[in-house]
Amino acid sequence: MKLAGAWYLAPATRGVMAALAGGGQTALFVGGCVRDDLLRRPVRDIDIATDARPERVVTLVEAAGLRAVPTGLGHGTVTVVSGDVAHEVTTFRRDVSTDGRRATVAFADDCAVDAARRDFTMNALYAEAGGRVLDPLGGLDDLRTGRVRFIGDAAARIGEDYLRILRFFRFHAWYGDPGEGIDTAGLAACAALTGGIDGLSRERVGAEMLRLLAAPDPAPALAAMAQAGVLARVLPGAAVAAVAPLVALEQDAGVLPAALRRLAVLGGAGVAECLRLSRADASGLDRRRAIAGSSAGLPEIAWRAGAALATDVALIRAASGAGALPGGWRDDIAAGAAARFPVTAADLMPAYSGPALGRKLAALERRWIETGFAATRDELLS
Repeated sequence: MKLAGAWYLAPATRGVMAALAGGGQTALFVGGCVRDDLLRRPVRDIDIATDARPERVVTLVEAAGLRAVPTGLGHGTVTVVSGDVAHEVTTFRRDVSTDGRRATVAFADDCAVDAARRDFTMNALYAEAGGRVLDPLGGLDDLRTGRVRFIGDAAARIGEDYLRILRFFRFHAWYGDPGEGIDTAGLAACAALTGGIDGLSRERVGAEMLRLLAAPDPAPALAAMAQAGVLARVLPGAAVAAVAPLVALEQDAGVLPAALRRLAVLGGAGVAECLRLSRADASGLDRRRAIAGSSAGLPEIAWRAGAALATDVALIRAASGAGALPGGWRDDIAAGAAARFPVTAADLMPAYSGPALGRKLAALERRWIETGFAATRDELLS
């Protein structure tokens, strides 16, 4: 089997591989770039595994006129910039010790040892510079069948880094086949080791959850998380019941997935703190929840907050309650987003000023909204 995309044949990437091979070193594409190419998905990050030690990588690529950035020499990683493309070049490794969050590693000389320390079989796929795929652990079969499976003993892999519990569900959301169900051995290990999540940074947990929620359909993975007791550990009080209806509504309406929209229906207490959301995401989540729970109509929401947020509110309300979007919802949102309030503060001055001016403007806004944005400036001022 060979890679199918054009990314690995680009001159910038070929230059990195040639620099390493020209020094007598093995260089293989590894992980996500190989996995996603085989699934005919876009390749975004290019990872390369090599038997060259980090200092040797720096020497070889700089001799070829490329830029080497020592982003993680202690763990064997050098970022090699060729053209305008960054390549993560990492020496083959094996774990010496782990504490559930980070590992002490030693360098190795072949990809079989390197593969054994990775998390899932579908991430332990390698490819030569010419595109020929190497599969030391049977990851191709799992990739074809949509089975996210830990390498070796699932509990041992999780014990090396408890974030792998969340990665297991995130990968199931993005790469698993819902019809085949989730890997039972992996699910059982996650359920038995949920306590390890408490030792992870909230930033790492939040990043995994947002990536999971952005999947085309995260509902099956979230249901499995709830079954294993993982969801309650991450987001106390969260409930998955409205997520599947929301996904169905999004798909019917042709609306792209959005993590914050899914998070709004998932619920839970102290979500922003549990997931260490950025200020922007925390504000966006609070805003969606507050507006969805208000009595404001979609036209008014679209006028005040824009069409995108009004669309989110329509979907959140439907998934959490009625189960269907209201008739004419798109037209309502479009009308609100296009509306322009015809009265300005200057129109009311000097008769009104200070707080009285604000109250009068608010009253006229309310009247204008109640007319369906139809009232003219003269009608409002008369």
